[in-house]
Amino acid sequence: MPSIQGKYQHYKNENIDDYFTAVGVPFMGRKMMAMSSPLMEITFDGENMSIKNSSLLRTVELKFKIGEEYEEHMPNTTIKSVTTVVNDNEIKTDSIIPQTNEKCGRHYLFTDDECIVTLTHEKAKTPGKRYFRRVKD
Repeated sequence: MPSIQGKYQHYKNENIDDYFTAVGVPFMGRKMMAMSSPLMEITFDGENMSIKNSSLLRTVELKFKIGEEYEEHMPNTTIKSVTTVVNDNEIKTDSIIPQTNEKCGRHYLFTDDECIVTLTHEKAKTPGKRYFRRVKD
């Protein structure tokens, strides 16, 4: 069974522009985010989780309790999110954008070698995917 905790280096995207367009990211922001290659670091103690994404553009760290609502501060809005553990190798975050009540989310699938993050938004035609390789210490 793979561990959820660890460091992961981004290496490719799939259908990411459609997702960023749906959530309202301006053209230049979409291009910069699509070209970024963040390092994602996840720590997890069974109840509390931290997901930190670091890139040349910015560093964003989310700290929250599993199953409890928290706020995510985006460049143009704040969204309400809840992250749950699906099973030993999957977690998911369900979010609502309060201004529009639109639903979006992230699904994390972990293997021994990587993490695939699937990004969804009700206005996106297809989910976006970001692929991260596990960094071996």
